[in-house]
Amino acid sequence: MTDALPARRLLLVHAHPDDEVTGTGATMAHYAATGAHVTLVTCTLGEEGEIHVPELAQLEAAQADQLGGYRLVELSRACAELGVTDHRFLGGAGRYRDSGMMGLPTNDHERAFWRADLDEAAAHLVEIIREIKPQVMITYDPNGFYGHPDHIQAHRVAMRAAELAGADAPQKIYWTAMPLSVLRDGMDAFRELSDNPFAGVENVEDLPFGHADDEIAARMDGTDYYQQKMAAMRAHATQIPDNSWLYGIAGDFGGEFMGVEYFTIAKGERGPGEGPHNWESDLFGGLGLEQPAGADEASR
Repeated sequence: MTDALPARRLLLVHAHPDDEVTGTGATMAHYAATGAHVTLVTCTLGEEGEIHVPELAQLEAAQADQLGGYRLVELSRACAELGVTDHRFLGGAGRYRDSGMMGLPTNDHERAFWRADLDEAAAHLVEIIREIKPQVMITYDPNGFYGHPDHIQAHRVAMRAAELAGADAPQKIYWTAMPLSVLRDGMDAFRELSDNPFAGVENVEDLPFGHADDEIAARMDGTDYYQQKMAAMRAHATQIPDNSWLYGIAGDFGGEFMGVEYFTIAKGERGPGEGPHNWESDLFGGLGLEQPAGADEASR
């Protein structure tokens, strides 16, 4: 299988449809456009998500319980906007159910991802790893970035799969992250928005996420793919309303905010870096897999 794939292969493990866009959309679009094979694995259909399209309200879990099927279509459209053609659901679509927020009764649903047997779920991912043999994998940190049970479980499954995959395991593993310096700047900018996601937060250190700048390993500049990321966000209309703060800040700062994504490194050696913190600008750096000549220019 890998003989027919590009030399660079990137695997992303996300919890729900739309998670891939907000934290890694620009990175995915960048690598897809520059010739890498990008594989997205989503662990649930996002059945417990809040619905922001009034005419679709009856799809919610407490009524028709059809939101997961609708979000599957949204995810397909988002991947098309990002140029990603290889997308799978862990264990197949519907194998694991959205667990809802931490502490809710939905955590105890018999198919809730939060309750999944770790080795069984990891085995599904190992099959994909052995098929694709990605050199780089992206997932969440041990807190799932902000504490959602499915994000935490996605982290556990991805890391366990990397252990079980043996020689086929990715050489480098990254976790999504946000530098405290960027959060501070963002909090200042958000204060001017009516839909301020940080309302009531006085200090950036009080947020459940954020890393000191020297803990960040990579800064992916995907500003050239900002419009694709925005289009992919709009594909997830049930989850990201038109008046979302994401669009508000994007309108003010554009690609400068939405097109740059950050990561810590959990496995492997950092490649060549730049800037005051020596951040990597290529997740494949140091692996001897150079980007094809002219790939970036050709994608623009």
